[in-house]
Amino acid sequence: MCGIAGFYHREKDYGKDGTYYRSILVAMHEELSRRGPDDAGVYLSGQCGLSHSRLSIIDLSGGHQPMIRRQGERVCAIAYNGELYNAKELRGELKDKGWCFETSCDTEVILLGFMEYGVEIASKLNGIFAFAILDEREDMLYLFRDPLGVKPLFYMKKEHELIFASEPKGILAHPAVTAELDREGLNEVFGVGPARSAGCGVFRGMREVCPGEYITYGKKRALQRKLYWRLESYPHTDSYKRTVETVSELVQDSIRRQMVSDVPICTFLSGGVDSSLVSAVCAAELKKQGKRLTTFSFDFVDNQKNFKANAFQPSQDRPYVEKMAAYIGSEHHFLECDNEHQIEMLFDSVKAHDLPAMADVDSSMLYFCSQVSKSHKVTLTGECADEIFGGYPWFHKEECFQADTFPWTMDLFPRKELLADEFLEFLRMDEYVKECYQKSIAETPKCAEDSSKEARRREISWLNLRWFMQTLLNRMDRTSMYSGLEARVPFADKRIVQYVWNVSWEMKAKDGVVKNLLRQSGRGVLPDEVLFRRKSPYPKTYDPRYENLLKGRMRQLMMDGSAPVLQFLNKDKVEAFLARPSDYGKPWYGQLMAGPQMLAYLIQVNAWMERYEIKVRGY
Repeated sequence: MCGIAGFYHREKDYGKDGTYYRSILVAMHEELSRRGPDDAGVYLSGQCGLSHSRLSIIDLSGGHQPMIRRQGERVCAIAYNGELYNAKELRGELKDKGWCFETSCDTEVILLGFMEYGVEIASKLNGIFAFAILDEREDMLYLFRDPLGVKPLFYMKKEHELIFASEPKGILAHPAVTAELDREGLNEVFGVGPARSAGCGVFRGMREVCPGEYITYGKKRALQRKLYWRLESYPHTDSYKRTVETVSELVQDSIRRQMVSDVPICTFLSGGVDSSLVSAVCAAELKKQGKRLTTFSFDFVDNQKNFKANAFQPSQDRPYVEKMAAYIGSEHHFLECDNEHQIEMLFDSVKAHDLPAMADVDSSMLYFCSQVSKSHKVTLTGECADEIFGGYPWFHKEECFQADTFPWTMDLFPRKELLADEFLEFLRMDEYVKECYQKSIAETPKCAEDSSKEARRREISWLNLRWFMQTLLNRMDRTSMYSGLEARVPFADKRIVQYVWNVSWEMKAKDGVVKNLLRQSGRGVLPDEVLFRRKSPYPKTYDPRYENLLKGRMRQLMMDGSAPVLQFLNKDKVEAFLARPSDYGKPWYGQLMAGPQMLAYLIQVNAWMERYEIKVRGY
């Protein structure tokens, strides 16, 4: 993976002050260097500048970017972040059309594919990607993002200049940009965070290219946003037997495709069905080559002493990890995070996201990825299976099913509990959240043949794909790329998502077994005790010492009169919150973010505002 950045101006000629604008491009890719520490480059034309920082995975010596190719008088340049899993097929197709390749990297496949097919190339790609292409003949810049939004791409328009980057920090490195927040951004942080509305960059004026979208901007064309891929709803006609077979074929094909690499791969193994399927297929493929898979699992120091089973987290992972590692014969490494690292990584998490994130759910993953990156550059994960196959409680709990709001945040009270009354009046949080929810519901791809219950189930699935899954994909991208680790997500394959999208709940959860469709597709690949293990989400610490450390940090923050987050908080409410016992069983977001995570999140909000010297508009 890599980091990309750049700018395009409809009227300015950057060449008249090339040294200055190249320095800006360098500053932008230096901000993104953790995404790609192996190489860097810039390209500057009259109207456009492209910048790139590279993590070398495929064609280690020949993939320098930005990449420029010429066809007669036509010149096109690309800055690309991602991995293409059908590069071999597309390369052959382009060779048959007369194109000659100078490298073996997938960047060139996309660039020449664009020169052959134009914007239609995006629909042909199977992979995770965000890329910018300049077509000098057309005086046009194109920004593309993969269908499911695995790779990030932000942009901001300042008068006639379009500025873009893989992460907000790349845009903030441009001298024309300042970090500001308005009511919309504050509601994103306090009302729906750590999720984000599709296309919202939180910072005032900043946007994100939506999944399956491309943007055009040119000398004679205003900025336009267009979809090249969208889920389609239609009746599912395959038999149950054929459905299971198809899911098995698609999942295993996606995993095998995503093993492509010129450097060794590893997997994250939690002992759950999702990561175990990915690890088992990888281990079997490597065994054919005489190689052994390396796997990693994550937990917390002394968690076996402090663990508290609850409805969301019924069991610990380690016993199942041990069984799976033995079953597939992997070289397994148990990684543990202690309280001090988890606290300190809250601040690194802000640097990685340029936003407050999933509190210690994020900071611990950031630590684990930093450890994995010491030996590996590529890992495969089990992320996204729950959103696609219906693994979360809100897919089947009646109270979630009936809720006229986001099912993972049905009660906004915990979000408001510590906020100042005047700030709540300014936010109008209920109104904002309701608008976000209703807009998403209205965008759900409908199927006329659905019953009312199946239509509602489709709405919940859509909310998961557009909101909850995006949050977890953001977490996986930022926490891994912060240490130069490429995390791949085989379940986030558009073929899998499109097929499963139209499968009825009766098939997905046959016999009342959650995610039974995926479990049945894994028959023969995993032992039954793992296949039918009850879901247990990403681990978190239950160590009371960690919570006490958090409370200490929060009290220090409350005594600091210059802390920017204080303008939003009620001191008496915070003190009362710190004095009472925490309730881990009532999360305010998802399944894991409860009382202690609220404290960690507010600490992140403060660190974020300090780091980027954010100005608040209108409040």
